[in-house]
Amino acid sequence: MYEIDNRKDDSQLPLASKIKSFFWGKSPKSAKERRLLLKIDCLVLSYVCLNYWINYVDRTNVSNAYVSGMKQDLKMTGNDFNVINTCFTVGYIVGMIPNNLMLLTVPPRYWLTFCAGAWGLLTLGIYRVSSYQQVCVIRFFQAVFESSTFSGTHLILGSWYKEEEINTRSATFTSSGLIGSIFSGFMQSAIYSNMDGKSGLEGWRWLFIIDFIITVPIVIYGFLCFPGSPDKIKSSWVFSEEELKLAKERLPPRTETRLDWSVFKRVIGRWHWWLFSLLWVVGGENESFGSNSLFALWLTSKKYAVVQRNHYPMGIFAVGIAATYTCALYVDHTGGRNHWHIAILIAVAMIVASVMVLASPLKTGVMFAAQYISGISFAGQAIFFAWANLVCRTDLQERAVVLASMNMFSGAVNAWWSLLFYSAETVPKFRKGCYAMIGTTTASALVAILIRYLQTKEIKKVSDTRGEIDYVDKTYLVRDGGIDKESGIKIETRSSGYSP
Repeated sequence: MYEIDNRKDDSQLPLASKIKSFFWGKSPKSAKERRLLLKIDCLVLSYVCLNYWINYVDRTNVSNAYVSGMKQDLKMTGNDFNVINTCFTVGYIVGMIPNNLMLLTVPPRYWLTFCAGAWGLLTLGIYRVSSYQQVCVIRFFQAVFESSTFSGTHLILGSWYKEEEINTRSATFTSSGLIGSIFSGFMQSAIYSNMDGKSGLEGWRWLFIIDFIITVPIVIYGFLCFPGSPDKIKSSWVFSEEELKLAKERLPPRTETRLDWSVFKRVIGRWHWWLFSLLWVVGGENESFGSNSLFALWLTSKKYAVVQRNHYPMGIFAVGIAATYTCALYVDHTGGRNHWHIAILIAVAMIVASVMVLASPLKTGVMFAAQYISGISFAGQAIFFAWANLVCRTDLQERAVVLASMNMFSGAVNAWWSLLFYSAETVPKFRKGCYAMIGTTTASALVAILIRYLQTKEIKKVSDTRGEIDYVDKTYLVRDGGIDKESGIKIETRSSGYSP
């Protein structure tokens, strides 16, 4: 049994603890579990956030470089910029599922740090390019390694955090990427102002050199301190055997499954893979205004200065951070049952933004407001992946495939979707993109409603063969054994004294 403290409820907590509880979730009542959770936050969450932050810095630097002189220096025309993005997307697709499966066989501590080092070296290589074709090749391989980060991290977060903890941690993780986008914009404008021409290099080339220099210490920190997944380590200088045992016991039980050919039957035979993949195919495209740098392209077409082209789009990512945390808090404080509400919120926000651009694409005030509103779409990253993490939690291999497939299929569609609807040639009105946005946001809301309906039905199908079943939102705690009627798989039992 866990050690329990003497607090009756949160009303007895001091003000600072109440504020922390509101924004970060309730602390466990066990002192040992509180210490464990603090360790997880300090070592697991800190590294994945740093890793994703530099991932986004290294990823968005091409957009910043493009509007800061790279276009002219490499003599890029037409849709060359979109082709570079498409090459990156294709590499992302190729690496997605293999990277997540590697995380099931190779300790994440080694695999994630290796991938970060590899894409850091490739980022450095861009400073030497002399044509946009060379950028395309480097970006393809860079994406293969970068694809380990997003869905792989969600897989790891789901192995450490409870359902009432994971939304705010997922929000923190995804927000670190948005902070990386903001940082890249500030850094590029500073480099352009202070280092353009230094040692005979253009300012945009210095960006890639500095990005690599920043990546190196993060790789070293991950290799030394990141524990990876609790399933892949027995003990270390970071976590004792007792702490690792507690880390596993505090989560709901999962089925005993293996990484073999039965994975395909389990995955394809359930609605989880089909509908969560579809949700992020359309939901990922809801970020198209920001991910395709439409605002930076619009500012360039309107002859704004280089510094302004890098600074003004940062507001989109700032809105994204605020929206991500607000939505995560909403889901947590409403019992973790309302992920689908966020899909509806995003749909409404993006339809409003699209209509504004369609109505007055040349008015500065309208475009600024619409683009900043579009930042709300980034909330879908944390919420939808946390949702999938919880629904698939009882099957580790299914969870790995579902999370990777969500990103993979989204990337597969985005590879041609951005060329078709958001090409640089559509500047400054973006009419095709706005109509496409109205379609994807509506579709994502409908898919989310369907997922919630099927999720509710699935809850009712799970029955206990011996005794009591406790349902904790998306996961099932089965006492004295149980069988999932839909899959026929016996659910693992524990006698740890866990109390939800």
